[in-house]
Amino acid sequence: MTEQAVKNQIVQRWYTRPVLFVADVNRAIRFYVDMLGFEKSWHSGDGAGTVCQVNHGECEIILCEDATRRDKARLFIELTADGLAELRRELVERSVPSKETRWGYDSIQIDDPDGNELLFPISE
Repeated sequence: MTEQAVKNQIVQRWYTRPVLFVADVNRAIRFYVDMLGFEKSWHSGDGAGTVCQVNHGECEIILCEDATRRDKARLFIELTADGLAELRRELVERSVPSKETRWGYDSIQIDDPDGNELLFPISE
């Protein structure tokens, strides 16, 4: 790759933040924070609103309570081998229901209370 191509990639870095629709934003916050170890970054309406963001390292997810949306999402979250081992440990410690599944490759699947699927690919 040329130096210019590398420079263009850095300048044109894409960034994504998925929005997951939930029935109850406070219930969703409790699940992501208490069960999966995320931190609440912000919450609209000084904590009384229906939209918030939770973060776990560089993984950022917006949770949006919207009665007209009942969409379900599937989110792939890739971890290092050490990160995956830590996730497995935390799932056992916090009694988080999970299962091994295959969607293109072996993954750990966690369903949030609204049916959104979090898939963590298992490194081989």
